[in-house]
Amino acid sequence: MTDRRLWSYKEIAAHIGVQTDTVRSYRKHGLLPAPDLTEGGRPYWFADTIRGWVARRPGRSPRNTPRG
Repeated sequence: MTDRRLWSYKEIAAHIGVQTDTVRSYRKHGLLPAPDLTEGGRPYWFADTIRGWVARRPGRSPRNTPRG
């Protein structure tokens, strides 16, 4: 089952346990995947896109990966 809910910077930040500005910085430096949708100039990602990205992040063991 796929999770097609759209997440903004705020939801991504909550999921990985960082501040919203940190997620913006990740995007600025090319560390986030490309947004799945841009609406009104704001980027959004599918929850599954971000979960996949989190799973592939270097230095992140599965037991330390937030869930949600």
